[in-house]
Amino acid sequence: MPPPSVKLDSSFAEKASPGTVPNPVLMLLALVLLMCAAPCEPASEALLLTARPSRPKEGGSMTLTCEMQATSQKLGAPVQFCFFRESQALGQGCSHSPELQLPTVWRKDSGSYWCKAKTLAIRVTWSPRIQIQVQGVPVWNVSLETQPPGGQVQKGKKLVLICLATQGTGDITFSWYKGVLGLILETKTQRSLTAKFEIPAVTDSDAENYFCTADNGYHPSISELVSVTVRSPVSRPVLTLGAPGAQAFPGDMMELRCEAQSGSPPIRYRFYHEDIILGSNSTLSGGGASFNLSLTTEHSGNYSCEADNGLGAQRSEAVMLSVTVPVEDRKELLASGVLEGLLGTLGPTVMALSLCCWLKKRLGRREAEDPGRIPPSPVPQVPNYINSAVPLQEQFVYENVNVVSGDEVYSLVYHRQQERQAAGSRNVKSVNARRDFLHVHL
Repeated sequence: MPPPSVKLDSSFAEKASPGTVPNPVLMLLALVLLMCAAPCEPASEALLLTARPSRPKEGGSMTLTCEMQATSQKLGAPVQFCFFRESQALGQGCSHSPELQLPTVWRKDSGSYWCKAKTLAIRVTWSPRIQIQVQGVPVWNVSLETQPPGGQVQKGKKLVLICLATQGTGDITFSWYKGVLGLILETKTQRSLTAKFEIPAVTDSDAENYFCTADNGYHPSISELVSVTVRSPVSRPVLTLGAPGAQAFPGDMMELRCEAQSGSPPIRYRFYHEDIILGSNSTLSGGGASFNLSLTTEHSGNYSCEADNGLGAQRSEAVMLSVTVPVEDRKELLASGVLEGLLGTLGPTVMALSLCCWLKKRLGRREAEDPGRIPPSPVPQVPNYINSAVPLQEQFVYENVNVVSGDEVYSLVYHRQQERQAAGSRNVKSVNARRDFLHVHL
């Protein structure tokens, strides 16, 4: 604003004739006005806008300061400061603070900045414009991770592919690719160093190599290949028993074969006899497993097997095996069993029989010493002569030995038989006596 001009009243000039001396009062008044004109004018204020840092990085903060530099003494009136980018006001409007804090700036925030200051007298001044260029950070060190870890996922379950960047500013565009040829699966843009792509339910066709890229406008960064393996649970296995012949005998070598028709390797097989584990075997490339068993008579019973690849174990149906005992061995086993049974249950009877045999021997000795002895309680005999036409018959004599066991009575039976001599012989007939032990059951 230019300073006000000083004008003298024309009446004074008209009254003053040429050649006359001016009125001293008027002269003094004009001098006071001239002396007072400069000090009474408001001081001209100069504004300067500065930024810290002068080259901010994308994603970082920046502080703007509006500085006043008075050509003369500073005004004592309150001042309000306003900040602008291009024609857009920044912050919450004007304030009494000469600083404005911008917490985060992006490349789109690059442009022309300036500020203004105003007083209550509605006096406004503007700062010169300054150019601020926000510096972006390129994406770097991109990697691809899987969930579940290791790229091992069960068929029908969810697979998550996570693309990560170690650094990079601004909006980043992420893309996921399948296979070495790079079949694009999905692309998304977000202001983040991490992005996810999900496959809700994987199938066998999802077993492949994957990679991802990230780009924030400078140049794309590519991850390494990650292999994904789709694993399937094992199906119910089938157990087969293989014997050398149609029948299984003790001493034969029996092969137990267990196989699951489907399931991702490695698979571990376990073999059971009546729910007691016999052994186990593993396959690294699929297929079944075998277990050999030398048979005994105790190996008859139910057999089963189990398959497990870490995604759930499956048990086969039970298979019945009967070990056949040969006839000779069966007779030996039967005789042995009968003998053991008799010795265990007929102990008293055996002792009684032993006593009877001893008594019989004693009686035999006495008859040999005394041939004329007649056994007690004889049964009437019918004589048979040598020349008789009637055939010779045996003669029986019974004798109780008073051996009783429960409801059983034991007796001695004597057999007497007359023999013919040669024709014309008059020798005394000889008598053969035989004693039998008679067991009578009451």
